[in-house]
Amino acid sequence: MRDQAALDRLLRAERQGLRLAIFCRTAAVALQIVWFIASRTANGHMPDPLIITVLSLFAALGVGAFLVIGTRYDRWWLKYALYAVDILGICVLFVLAPAFHPSGIEPILSFRNQGIHFLFPLIAMASLSLSWRLVAWSGLMSVIGWWAAFGFAVSGVETPLSWGDLPVNWTRDDYLALVLSPDFIATGSRVEETGFVMVAALILALAVHRARNVFFAQIEAEAAREELQRAFGRYVPEVIAERLVADRETLAPQVRRGVALVLDIENFTKYADGRDPAAVIETLGSFLADATDAISAREGVVISFTGDGLLAAFNTPLEIKAPERAALDAASDLLACAEKHGFRVRIGLAAGPVASGRVGSSRRQAFTIYGDTVNRAARLEALAKDAGATVLTDTGVAGKARPDDLLKPLGEQKIRGFEVPLEVWSKEMTALPGGTAG
Repeated sequence: MRDQAALDRLLRAERQGLRLAIFCRTAAVALQIVWFIASRTANGHMPDPLIITVLSLFAALGVGAFLVIGTRYDRWWLKYALYAVDILGICVLFVLAPAFHPSGIEPILSFRNQGIHFLFPLIAMASLSLSWRLVAWSGLMSVIGWWAAFGFAVSGVETPLSWGDLPVNWTRDDYLALVLSPDFIATGSRVEETGFVMVAALILALAVHRARNVFFAQIEAEAAREELQRAFGRYVPEVIAERLVADRETLAPQVRRGVALVLDIENFTKYADGRDPAAVIETLGSFLADATDAISAREGVVISFTGDGLLAAFNTPLEIKAPERAALDAASDLLACAEKHGFRVRIGLAAGPVASGRVGSSRRQAFTIYGDTVNRAARLEALAKDAGATVLTDTGVAGKARPDDLLKPLGEQKIRGFEVPLEVWSKEMTALPGGTAG
């Protein structure tokens, strides 16, 4: 179901486009009146009052429709009626105007001379309304009106002639005799004209329809990005946002094996003490932005920022291959990133089942991860503080390490919140003190 706000925006755009189309149409009719009077006067002829009257009525009809659009008198069918009247009126004018001429010109002669191209601008202007139905309707009315006018024009022809009346081995004289005959109606040419008009109208209607779909897709993408910003904050990189938008099911509650990464800046309180708060926030923001990019580059997702640290996940909500390997590489990148900004950090890594999903109210939601794996990563980061270590991992992560990761087994450690001691691995060559991590 389309979002109501998006439908309202499109409706406003349709009305604005329809007003523009009617304005252009009415202006064109007014210019046609001026041109008709000026051209006839310049040639020494009196302008036909019937044509002037009809054109003036068309112009007045356009002004009335322009004023009605968007008011309480507006109706969905008015635009279809207006275009039907315009197109059918032009077709009628082509065949009736010659009948009132003093010389009594046969309608078929005028009809053959005018051409269906007079209807193309009306079909084109219909596209300004952003209504593919109105464009298709305009094409249909053009075909119906043109054939109705053609039928009226040939009704007075006693012996209608068409292309099929040319002899098999026709000559130039045969051709001229046929096309210059007042009985030549060229039915085949009318089929071609109306066929091309209908095809052009349908192509234009398809283009408008695709434009509407692009509009809705853009609205839906904007809504999805806003939802992502509410869930993850504004630090979601574009590449991650695009993947999350493409697969909305990734935000649904789920449990998946992954890796939790907890990072905290060492002695940040001491660093901030005595410094300009604005400068501290700017430096911290710059570091967290670069840290987010480093994690994203390893296909991880920053779940939340924790003051001077962050919580990230690998393999949730985005599914990736080898999350343990990605987390270890990200940890190395984060150490380099922290050094660049003049910080030292502590990182805890834990692998196992990770539960994820959105929490909060209908007005404000956040995406989060939770469970023993997340708690274990947080406790490992805290244990690193007591140990003076940089990166601590559990066995699940260490099992995917390479020799160049330089992980060292530190044996079983008692960690608060876990009854059973855990095997801990470190990148540091520092011995751990006994006791419980706080």
